[in-house]
Amino acid sequence: MKKSYEMDMCSGPLLSKILVFSIPLMLSGILQLLFNAADIIVVGRFTGSEALAAVGSTSALINLIINLFIGISVGANVVVARFYGARDVDGVHEAVHTSILTAIIGGIILIFAGVLLAKPLLELMGTPEDVIDLSVLYMRIYFVGMPAFMLYNFGAAILRAIGDTKRPLYFLTLSGVVNVVLNLFFVIVFKMGVAGVALATIISQAISAVLIVLCLIKMEGPCHLDLKHLQFHGKTLAAMLRIGLPAGLQGAVFSISNVLIQSSVNSFGSLVMAGNTAASNIEGFVYTAMNAVYQTSLSFTSQNMGAKQFKRVDKILMECLLVVAVVGLVLGNGAYFLGNQLLGIYSSDPQVIQYGLIRLSFVSATYFLCGLMDVMVGSIRGLGYSIMPMLVSLTGACLFRVIWILTIFQLDRTLECLYISYPISWILTAGVHFICYLCVRKKAFARAEQATL
Repeated sequence: MKKSYEMDMCSGPLLSKILVFSIPLMLSGILQLLFNAADIIVVGRFTGSEALAAVGSTSALINLIINLFIGISVGANVVVARFYGARDVDGVHEAVHTSILTAIIGGIILIFAGVLLAKPLLELMGTPEDVIDLSVLYMRIYFVGMPAFMLYNFGAAILRAIGDTKRPLYFLTLSGVVNVVLNLFFVIVFKMGVAGVALATIISQAISAVLIVLCLIKMEGPCHLDLKHLQFHGKTLAAMLRIGLPAGLQGAVFSISNVLIQSSVNSFGSLVMAGNTAASNIEGFVYTAMNAVYQTSLSFTSQNMGAKQFKRVDKILMECLLVVAVVGLVLGNGAYFLGNQLLGIYSSDPQVIQYGLIRLSFVSATYFLCGLMDVMVGSIRGLGYSIMPMLVSLTGACLFRVIWILTIFQLDRTLECLYISYPISWILTAGVHFICYLCVRKKAFARAEQATL
């Protein structure tokens, strides 16, 4: 491995390293999100509001289907970082090969899940008749690219575990440019509509996947990937699943609540759907920047637990909370105050823009609360606990939103009543997560003293 891409998270100043680690990660996440943003902007501008609503209405459902496997990549990150912090070369080697094989098999499973479930689930969500055929077409093409999507995400998780957030950024920069060019080419020149933007997305994802696999193959040291050695190592896989499955289930449960909210949005018609789609896409950039700090707390905590540098763990949490609060407040409120201009990129329809502004005022302006919640989850998972944050999130955020939709929203069927459930759920869940962290930290330190995993 080239030393310039590694990072020693277990000694030296923390804040500067947290920023050096998280900023490329933020940029990588934003570029990955641009895949979907480019889809939405191109179809909104060159195909129409129905196509815009069709692409946007699939986001929550796509996340629901893929989140379980993305959660397992979180487990891969924790396990590789623990082994790397403990300087266990054989452990890192086993974790890398187990992770990549999991990504390949998971991607193949997702192709079938997405193609078969697209139409029945979109119908279950109450997707309007004027957009459902386009939504189904987009989803089915999109899911053909799942093996590439999974390989990139698992490969990036491995590199993050050793402190490398720069090369995934380089790979996504190239594939992101390809995605935008192909979007315009397929939609404007070939008039392919939603099929064109979906095809452009999977081609660009394939490029980033190939680049990250080649990177791992060419690396020297414990993270070197040898395709002949791909196999499941039982203990390592079990550790990945122990951390990753609850993380994936938490993401899936969050997506279920988002699907319910999307279904409620659908009941207001395609113009509200288009406004909601544009606003939630803008918010996605804020969330992605904050999620980079979550990934940072996860990787830093995991490496320091592996190295038994327990005194640094509390400091990692405090400094990550500070960073994510600043990022969320600045970007979230910036998105709201610049809402007219930003929403105007997605649609020129004044009604669509107005509906989008309603969402931004409730969700984007308070998004820093979600960031605080996620960073605490990252630290708790880094300590080795994953079921606890899943249960807290399921109850405090997801179950709360479901109950809200079935009760309060039924009494006041307005967008304002629907959207305010977000900040309330974040406050409740963040508070409980903090209490949980205080309760388990000493037990986690004692357990880590005995074993690496």
